[in-house]
Amino acid sequence: MNLEQLFDLAPHGPDVFVGEGHEYPWGGLFGGHIVAQALRAAAYTVSPKLLPHSLRAYFIRRGDNTQPVRYEVDRIRDGKSFTTRRVVARQQDGAILNLEASFQVQEDSINEQLVHPQPDLPLPDDIEESSWSTFLERRTIPATAIRGVNRQGTGHVAAWLRARDLPLSNELLNRCAIAYLSDDLPNESVIEGIPEITRASNEGRRFSASLDHTVWFHRPSIASQWHLYEMSCVNFNGARGLTSGYVFAQDGTHIATIAQETLVRIRPE
Repeated sequence: MNLEQLFDLAPHGPDVFVGEGHEYPWGGLFGGHIVAQALRAAAYTVSPKLLPHSLRAYFIRRGDNTQPVRYEVDRIRDGKSFTTRRVVARQQDGAILNLEASFQVQEDSINEQLVHPQPDLPLPDDIEESSWSTFLERRTIPATAIRGVNRQGTGHVAAWLRARDLPLSNELLNRCAIAYLSDDLPNESVIEGIPEITRASNEGRRFSASLDHTVWFHRPSIASQWHLYEMSCVNFNGARGLTSGYVFAQDGTHIATIAQETLVRIRPE
């Protein structure tokens, strides 16, 4: 199976689609997996002339990678310029994710990029592979190379990521892949950003889970080419770490912006 096949959901009644699970090293389902499939389910009910420009997802419970996932789409609104969908992902034990996505027709406007990547980061070919899935390639940028240029917060982490075996010209699938990959770094940012959590994690006393995840898509992309994903932790309170970050194409083009709130609990020593 590749990502294109993972995003190819089967119809199962009016505005209902079923996606396959997949085994991941840590067990359960990867959050980006459910988000990307839910976005694809929403897109099945939208005109091809519209593309997703944003999504917001709430993780309700851990997914079971041995079960298929049922995606129920609610057609909230069909407008002339914008269309809104809500998707509930369900498995045998109930809902595991709630997602809302907004789609927009292509609209000409001012095009200004106001954030840029650090210019002297190591390139993918100079970094060893560190992927955890056959769906992607990952080159983790060493912490010593990251200066956090013009970034707020702490725990600044970055990696080059690209999807495997994805069509070059299908912008919808590229955005689904960006959504899939965007869930890779947020948890790591919280762990690296808070010294007490770093120590607890090294000692095996940490529990973490994604709570909610937001992606704003700014420009077209080719997800099978290298993209720089970077995240920083900007707040931690109530066992919740808030992270924000960016996705850049290798030429520096700002492709997407990400935010995620992650639950992190430390078990007593």
